[in-house]
Amino acid sequence: MIRLRLFCAAGMSTSLLERRIREAAKERGIEIEVTAYPVSEMDHRLDGVDVALLGPQVNYMLAQAQAKCGVRGIPVAIIPMRDYGMVNGPNVLKFALQLLGKEA
Repeated sequence: MIRLRLFCAAGMSTSLLERRIREAAKERGIEIEVTAYPVSEMDHRLDGVDVALLGPQVNYMLAQAQAKCGVRGIPVAIIPMRDYGMVNGPNVLKFALQLLGKEA
């Protein structure tokens, strides 16, 4: 089971992406738990997380996110703007898997 957290400005704009990632994972037979939250809740939403992704609109918070996630050994990155804008669940899933070293 992969536990993925999406963080954006309010936690709402990633809800469609959240669903598309779930669909892509199901098609590939990957067990995943993916949920979206406002970046302001990051401190309280990292327990048991395998990978964290930030929406492009909060890319200015990457250094803070890296500090919070780094001490827990959680890879964190910005979702590529194109994939975020196109709500491309399969590509975002692939990106998360790459961060985890589970896919080349």
